[in-house]
Parts: sequence; structure tokens; C-alpha cells
Amino acid sequence: MVDQSPPLPPLHDFATWEPVLRFMLTGDTQRRADLPARVAGRISRYGWSLAHRGSMPATTRTAVEGIQKALGPGGIQDGVPDGIPDGVQEREIAFRAEVRPDGGTTLGLVWPSPAVEPAVGYPDLGVLVLVEGAVPEPWLRLPVPAPGAPAPSADLELLERTLRERMPDAIGATEAEIAATEARLGVVLSDEFKVLYGVMRARWEDWDAEYQDQANTAVGCELSALEHLYSVDAEIRHPGWDLGATQALGTPADAAVQVLAGSPGWIGFGSNGGDEYAVDLTPGPGGHTGQIILVDHEQSIGAELVADSLTDFVMGRTRGEGHGRRAGRSPLTARIGAGGLATVEAAAHPALEVLSIGMPDGPPFSLGPLTELPRLRTLSAFPGALADPLEITGLTGLEFLELGAREWRVLLDAGAVPRSLKAAAVAVRDQDHLPVVAIANDILALWDRPRIVQTIIEGDLGPAT
Repeated sequence: MVDQSPPLPPLHDFATWEPVLRFMLTGDTQRRADLPARVAGRISRYGWSLAHRGSMPATTRTAVEGIQKALGPGGIQDGVPDGIPDGVQEREIAFRAEVRPDGGTTLGLVWPSPAVEPAVGYPDLGVLVLVEGAVPEPWLRLPVPAPGAPAPSADLELLERTLRERMPDAIGATEAEIAATEARLGVVLSDEFKVLYGVMRARWEDWDAEYQDQANTAVGCELSALEHLYSVDAEIRHPGWDLGATQALGTPADAAVQVLAGSPGWIGFGSNGGDEYAVDLTPGPGGHTGQIILVDHEQSIGAELVADSLTDFVMGRTRGEGHGRRAGRSPLTARIGAGGLATVEAAAHPALEVLSIGMPDGPPFSLGPLTELPRLRTLSAFPGALADPLEITGLTGLEFLELGAREWRVLLDAGAVPRSLKAAAVAVRDQDHLPVVAIANDILALWDRPRIVQTIIEGDLGPAT
């Protein structure tokens, strides 16, 4: 049988990208004013970011879908530059183009790199991961030990009686099996939890699907088998540096649930079909040991208090939404300029962890007041917002830094890039996109990380109409 599918487009051919570039230049005013136009975007196997509003014409959609197919398994055959690891090339490709008034176009294709995480919602180059496997500090944070006690509503006799009445034929786990689970997880399970699994161990081989549904109804969730219990892993919830570096966690003094990404004491035992229920063995200062929390799969930090005890949960005495997910903000995070604080001095609090500096309304900002802040780990500054980029050398605890291309060049030329960094980003915004890869590679070289490969393609889109 002859394969009738159309051939995949060569990604290094200007004609493959021409419909995409023309679409992104729709309504452009720069070329009409005899100025060069710059566009940037990214296309992956499963989506795209083209930084253009409006419906996409059929010709553009066909071009985008062809590029997506070429990025799929086995799709890229020719034109892949040397140095692109196998598998990495099948993720996504970023592009940036400068279109001159006469139509002459320079297109840069930035191939995927194991040292780069895509920037969510932006066509920028992405985040440079300088330390392999590194995650922002909040995703490494462990719970603070709290002398929590079981809730007054925890009633072992009521819990066991109710479960046995609802599931009279259930097979329970032995004490040895429960002890083995505690050893595997490295925690001591709550007495209520031991009662639950002492009544039903929830193994599939113990019952058919109908009986499983009955068990789920009896408990109040899709119950996991004893051997499938797990600790909620903070690193698994890591959303990437682009979002994660801007997060700061603070647990209020009266919070029932500690504001964390995960905890060895959050023991997942069931779900509602999407989110995970966990018993909380490391509660907040206002909580109870053994309380039931909900870990939202769409959130990367925090959990919601559902019930003060497993007894309450099984008896249907649950709380409404909104409990236990509060996170402290000020003074942990601050934004200066563009609708935020007016001065750097106003943000310079000893607890400050994350600082974002927007476009200044007046002169660029000095970082002097931030020197020696003990917890400042993230700084993001809009291109041109800093009076002296070398003042960054006074910020000794930075793990993430986002600057404009010119500011990075100042640091690189002075040998002043902070070596405490774990990740970095080059904010291009309205600057020329094409030289950014060279700057990014200079940063990566300081950590001996894989370099980014860029292919430059020349083409002609014709003069602006």
C-alpha cells in the first residue's frame, strides 16, 4: 500500500515558515513606517505561541500543523544541526525574525536544548537551567515541625463501626502490612488511618468493579490500595522556573495547613477523579494531625483543608472550599514600577524573597537598598530598568535572575554574573531577538551547560503593502 500522506515540510526551508511570518505581520505598522519589524514565537508538537490575536487563516494553520508533525517522533529527518540530542529535537522549536522594509527577512530557528525550559505564555527564548535538576527553593522547603494533635472529632470506634457496616465483607490489612507501609513511607500513620486500612486494604483482587464503587462510596473518594499510598512529592508539582521562581511561600500563624509544595507527611490515599486526597501528618499551627486535605492537580503549591479528621471525612462532615490555601505575599514578594511600589526602598524588607522591577516612570532604579537582604533569591528586571547592573554583585543569595540583553552583557563583560544562580532568563521584549542566543550561550558556558543551537535562514517577504 502506498503512503498517501503529504511529505513533511523541511524546517530549515524559509518557505515552510513564510505563511506563519506573514500571519504574524498582519496589521504591522513598523514596516509601513519604513522600520524593521520583529516577530517571535514558538511551536511545539501540541500547541503554539505566535503572539498575534485574531483568527488564523487556513494557509497559516496548515503551515503550523505541518511544522508540528515535523516535530513529532521521526518527523525531523534533514536539516537538524549537529549537537541536538536525540529526543530533544522532538519537543518544540522557537523562532524569531527581523523583517526589513524591503521584505528582506532574517529568520532564526532556535532548536530545543536540554538546558532550556520554555517560558510559559511568552515567545522568549525560555529559562536557562544552569544547574541540572535544580528547582526553586520553595519546592525544596520541608514542613516546620508542629505539635499538632488529632482533632476532637477523631473517633476510632465510630469510624470502624461505620466502615464495617458499609463494607461488611471487606478484607483488612494486617498489622504487619500496615507497619511495612509505614517503613516504606518513613512516617507513623495516624490511628484513624490504621483503622481505615485495617477494615479494607482496597486491593483490586479483593473485589470486582461494583464492589470497588461501593468501597469508594463508603469512604468518600476513590480509595487507593495500602501498597499504593505515597507522600506528595514537591518536585513533581514544580511548574518550571518561569513560574516557580516568582513564588514565595508563607504560612499564616493560624493556618490549618502549611503552605508548601509537598510534604513527607502528606500521604495521598485517594482522589476525586482528578485531585488527590491526603492525610496530613504535618499540619499547620492551626490544624490537627491526621486532618484530610485536597491537593489540587492544577496548583503547584498549597493544599485545601477538607475535614478535621478522617472520621469527619467518612461521615461526610467536610468543609467548604477556601480553607488552608492562603499564602503570605507582602513582604515576601514585591513589584516596583508599572503600578507597583514606587521605590526600591519600599520593597527592601528582610523577608523579601522575590522582586520584580518593571519599566520605570522616571530614572532607572538603583539596587543599593537591596544589598545583603538575607532571603532575596529572585530578581526580574525589565530591560533598561536598572541604573547600574553591576550592583547585582551585592545580591549574594540570588538563584534566579532575569535581565535584558544589554544588562546581561554588562555582567558578562565584567565577569560579574552571580555564581549562586541556578537558573536565568534573558528578557528580550522589544529588543532585537537574534543576538539573544549568543548571550544565552555565554551564560550557559559559565556553568558548562549544553549550548543552544540557532539556525539562521535568509528569505524575502516582499515590501509592506
